Parts: sequence; structure tokens; C-alpha cells
Amino acid sequence: MIKLIVLDVDGCMSDGKIIYHSDGSEIKNFNVKDGLAISSWIKIGLHVAIITGRDSKIVQRRAEELGIKYLFQGIKDKESVLKELISSLGFKHYEVGAIGDDLNDFKMLRSVGRSFTPKDGVKEIKDIVDTTLTCNGGDGAVREMIDILVDENDLREQFMALWL
Repeated sequence: MIKLIVLDVDGCMSDGKIIYHSDGSEIKNFNVKDGLAISSWIKIGLHVAIITGRDSKIVQRRAEELGIKYLFQGIKDKESVLKELISSLGFKHYEVGAIGDDLNDFKMLRSVGRSFTPKDGVKEIKDIVDTTLTCNGGDGAVREMIDILVDENDLREQFMALWL
């Protein structure tokens, strides 16, 4: 059973675009359907981590809004951070699912039990993941991944009970 999902941000939780204002602030788009699925996953007692190569106050805010406890930003070696997190939680690699879209996610995606990439992930990532999703990054890809995991892990009843 997947107990922990690991999310990349740019290109997975967002569409990968980074828009800068003249004052240096940035904008990212997040999908509310992704957010509901992430917060629901947490509410049924499972875990979520963000491991991203960039450092952004926007991502910190989004993680706080969704109740994501494990946030790692500015990470160059995502696989090492993931291995430490898995060990600290007492999980096995096969109890982890992850989504990534580009080469900096390669090693992390190869080290988990269930791997995903959005429809617009790069070819090299599509070649190694278990599932290429039908949604693009920032356009419901995380929701699609969570829906697949909910069904594969027989969690649909628990998931739906939160809202019905």
C-alpha cells in the first residue's frame, strides 16, 4: 500500500511557468482539484511530501494551506532527501508514490514503488515511470495520480466519506 506520496512542484503541481513581477515577486498557478485530493489524502491518515529544486515562499504557503508536513525546497539531490524521509517515517520504498516531470526527478522516481509523470513530462521520464497521466502538470495531474492510488489501494470509500 502507498502510504506516502511525493510531489514535485514546477511542472507537476503547477504548469511549470514562473512569472516574475517587476518587484521580484513571482506567481505560480495551482489547481484546486489537486489541492482537494492532497488534503483528502492527508485527512485519511496518509502522508504527503513536497521535494522541489526551487525555493519559493508561494510553495511554502501552498504546503501550509494543504497541511503538508514534509516540505523540502532548494533540493539538488531529491533521491537522498527522499531516502532520509522514508527512513525517518519507517516506510519501505515500495510504500511510496511520486510524481515528477523532468530530469532532476529521474533518480527519485526510480527509487519509489509507484511513479507518475504528467502528460507533458519529458520523454526520458515517461520512459521510466509506471504511469504517464492524461493531465498536464498544473492541470489536474496530481489529482489524477491520487485518484489512481486511492483506487489501487482500495481507499475510495474512506476518501469519499470525507465529503459525503
